Amino acid sequence: MLFDTEKMNQDYESIRPYNDEETSAALKRVADSVELASISAFLYGPDKEKEEALRAVLRRIDTVDQFQAAVMAGAIQAILDRTSSHLEVRGLENVENGRKHVLLSNHRDIILDPAILQLILFNDKVSTTEIAVGDNLIASTFIEDVFRSNRMIKVVRGGTPREKYVSSVRLSAYMRESISSGRCSVWIAQRNGRSKDGYDQTEQGLLKMLGMSGSGDFVKDYMEISVLPLAISYQYEPCAFLKAREVYISRRGQYVKKPGEDTASILEGLTAYKGGIAFRFCPELSMDELEACAVYGKNDSLKALASVIDKRICSNYRLWDTNYIAYDILEGDDRSSDRYDAGARDMFVEQMEKGLSAIVGKDPDIDIRELREIYLSIYANPVRSARAHQAEGRESSCPA
Repeated sequence: MLFDTEKMNQDYESIRPYNDEETSAALKRVADSVELASISAFLYGPDKEKEEALRAVLRRIDTVDQFQAAVMAGAIQAILDRTSSHLEVRGLENVENGRKHVLLSNHRDIILDPAILQLILFNDKVSTTEIAVGDNLIASTFIEDVFRSNRMIKVVRGGTPREKYVSSVRLSAYMRESISSGRCSVWIAQRNGRSKDGYDQTEQGLLKMLGMSGSGDFVKDYMEISVLPLAISYQYEPCAFLKAREVYISRRGQYVKKPGEDTASILEGLTAYKGGIAFRFCPELSMDELEACAVYGKNDSLKALASVIDKRICSNYRLWDTNYIAYDILEGDDRSSDRYDAGARDMFVEQMEKGLSAIVGKDPDIDIRELREIYLSIYANPVRSARAHQAEGRESSCPA
């Protein structure tokens, strides 16, 4: 083992979700906060009676389960009702197999990816998961109280190389203990940060972190945590214009986030229209797949494992009309025109040009042609990934 189990259990205090007693106290703080007014107004309209009713409900909650049932489920459903056309769910039977899992998904929206997952599980009467969230998003006591009352595990991002290593070992050990004990499944994104270019690729460093708490037996260690890939897609990419701008700037140097930028992305993701949303739960990784990866050297085994996960996510990724529209525009033809209608294409282009013009209006030095290419690639690259699999002779089941 790479860690002292007893000491690591003590260290969990800094990253684990709140227990019921802590949640009760935290939600009373939330109920008394100024920040709750704007959230209530977004969810329920500018109605002071509804705001006070929400505060009263929060003050009465004594457990995490009560919070998820009485507040979070309704809040997330209200967001979906207002900002999406429908939610497609497939493969939920893969989760309902009596085991706990590492639910490893691609990552498109900071909050909605795990929040919608929780709602899906709650509605199907499946135990909700703990969710691993970077501490860079914990911008205030209010946010921490809400997140950690909703089964959030705090992922520590900063520190010296040694501190980052210790944090990774602690997180790995905590997740393994949660799953192997049968207490709770854990959701974590396949990479640090959202996909900003439309390519969903698993970081080998993340897989290395998951294995840090194991015995050193590759197959046994990853079988124990039961990695279950999850493919998430949105018809209208959350924060697509913000992502395109970030990629544009990153091509010219390091992109430095401004204070409050993550919070702004959270709000944009929650409030902007998303159209259709698809969650597709894949089968967990099998022993045969892990054994095939284990024959390589250590780093190559992780590379092979990442490839297995990436192919699983791609083969279950729901492609939308917007993906095909962007692909055809970039390719300069209409080879995918059977996947969308002319009206949908016109609307997509109109919305794109309006959003891009707003960015250039604030920063005239930006090349709108390059920005447009980046924006379209966010939507087109999932199609490219699917067709690359087909060209390599592997059947891609990415559905239309």
